[in-house]
Amino acid sequence: MADASILDTLPRPQTNRLSGKDHLALLEQMMRIRQFEIRAKELFLKGVIKGTAHSSVGQEAIAVGACHALEPRDFLLTHHRGHGHTLAKGADIGRMFAELMGKDEGYCGGIGGSMHIADFDLNILGANGIVGAGMGLGAGAALAAKLGGDGSVGIAFFGDGASNEGIFHEAMNLCALWNLPLIFFCENNQYGLTTATESVIAGKGIAARGDAYGIPNTVIDGNAPVAVFEAVEKAVLRARAGDGPTLIEAMTYRWDDHSMRANLEGYRSETEEAGWRDRDPIARQRALVLETGEVDASVLEALQESVTAAVEEAITWASDLPEPELASALQMVKVPRGKSNLPEPPPGTRSLTYKMAINEAFHQEMARDDTVILMGEDVGPVGGIFGTTTGLHAAFGPERVRDVPIAEGVLANCGVGAALRGFRPIIEIQLFDFVTLMMDAIVNQAAKARFMLGGKARVPIVFRGPQGAGIRLAAQHTQSLEMLFANVPGLEIYAPASAYDAKGLMAAAIRSDNPVVFLEHKLLYLGAETPVPEEPYEIAPGTARIVRPGRDCTVIATLAMVERAQQAAERLDKKGISVEIIDPRTIKPLDMKTILTSVRKTNRAVVVHEAPLFGGFGGEIAASIMEQAFDWLDAPVGRVGAPEMPVPYNDRLERDYMPDARDIATAIEATCYRS
Repeated sequence: MADASILDTLPRPQTNRLSGKDHLALLEQMMRIRQFEIRAKELFLKGVIKGTAHSSVGQEAIAVGACHALEPRDFLLTHHRGHGHTLAKGADIGRMFAELMGKDEGYCGGIGGSMHIADFDLNILGANGIVGAGMGLGAGAALAAKLGGDGSVGIAFFGDGASNEGIFHEAMNLCALWNLPLIFFCENNQYGLTTATESVIAGKGIAARGDAYGIPNTVIDGNAPVAVFEAVEKAVLRARAGDGPTLIEAMTYRWDDHSMRANLEGYRSETEEAGWRDRDPIARQRALVLETGEVDASVLEALQESVTAAVEEAITWASDLPEPELASALQMVKVPRGKSNLPEPPPGTRSLTYKMAINEAFHQEMARDDTVILMGEDVGPVGGIFGTTTGLHAAFGPERVRDVPIAEGVLANCGVGAALRGFRPIIEIQLFDFVTLMMDAIVNQAAKARFMLGGKARVPIVFRGPQGAGIRLAAQHTQSLEMLFANVPGLEIYAPASAYDAKGLMAAAIRSDNPVVFLEHKLLYLGAETPVPEEPYEIAPGTARIVRPGRDCTVIATLAMVERAQQAAERLDKKGISVEIIDPRTIKPLDMKTILTSVRKTNRAVVVHEAPLFGGFGGEIAASIMEQAFDWLDAPVGRVGAPEMPVPYNDRLERDYMPDARDIATAIEATCYRS
């Protein structure tokens, strides 16, 4: 049982640290938050607020005490129960209600809702519906603060349940290693939904876990705003001095159920709830204000009336606002990319390998833009296991080229957090299979941040690494995973098949204001040198390349399959079949215009990819051809892909697994001879 008497065992705050005016300000803020939450729940029960929301009634002292210790330049990240934090940092009540009501004038345009409120002008970087995510994002924001030298510090609020997530440990380790100015603030409200915290926490408690990382930590009374203020002020001063993170565990209690939507019974006793209500943070602060003798009860009554009136006025204002339209919501998914009028430069006579071209793009973009940083495992002096980052550490130093622990979750989330704060991180995925350990950061954070935060955020980040089979690394190091991301709105997917395209597309990816998944094939690293211009250049995403003109069949292929398609076409030349090969170069955006123009000329099409057929991008292209060029087709669209199995280790079986020139030629012939 979560006995409220635990608060009586914690150190008493030094109330003389703050003036009477400060104490009154803390009380007023707590009243505002309490009244907001009470009315939000009532509106939810009436159906005015829909979906779900999570009340912070009972936890107001944490929000106001912590934010009272912050400066305007300081940032915070919060979680699904974050109304109090955002209000305490200065958020407008009316726009808060508007967002919960799904209105166009809400903080996120009615798109994000209760769990995703942000205000970048106030350095509120967003609430988050993924448990613990703010810690990884906060690490990135803190890295940006350190690199930018602006002196800001941040708080990542999280609940007791999040302390068991891997991101908690990964982020604390990274912040301790790099002395990042981030405060880890755990609101221990005794329950993760219905599970008692004490039943799922091993060891000496949440705060004590900081000892393993050399992070100062403390347990405080989370129902006393002065105690919270003192602990956060100390942590802020420490972080601002360059001494790194602090872990604070505040003992508190949520009065309501897990969410306004929940109606769960039987997991908390009446005695337990009554004990915590007796330690109401607002009642305690009210008594403290009266003890100062600077105001009397009538002043506090008038203050409560003023707060209540302000909340009602905000509700009235928000209720009359229009709702967003689908057309405007669609514009929030990605930052629009202007059309480039610059032609692609001629290849010239100087030659580079595929990986040398990628490396040159890194050098040129990092020299051009100081906000470009590179992070990954073994990307530093060693230059990466495939040599794509050679020389970068020497050229740009350890601040901008950072080796990270083997902790893909915080690596990716740290990159997203830094991107939200104006940097352009390149995140190397040592082998692309490890991207599965980054899925939250890529799919839930990077891809959705701009949209769910109302079109305000920019997330200029590149997730890159080698994928594909062909060098005998077995099933967990050789997958082709592009379609895991193709169905995620907000992401761009680049897949260069030549050194020329690799350099130009990498420059475009780094300069993009949207998150990019950049695929590099291991076999292409082993290819010969081919002509690549020395000067920096971009290739516009969504611009396909006609690799080889032809008249009888269009073949669409990417990455290592492009060369194999060329080999197949050369074989078929001898049989009088002329094959046109198109390399889309980017899977999202996809240049269907070039593909359709070719199909309308050849009247036949075959799509080739290395991944298994089922769910592969070939099905999407085939469907688009059938929908938009059906009248020109003389045969069904053919598809070539791997069998429905993981990649085998045995070298002969691996060769059999991967589509080759013979497989492609067979599919082209079958399509050409079928009518």
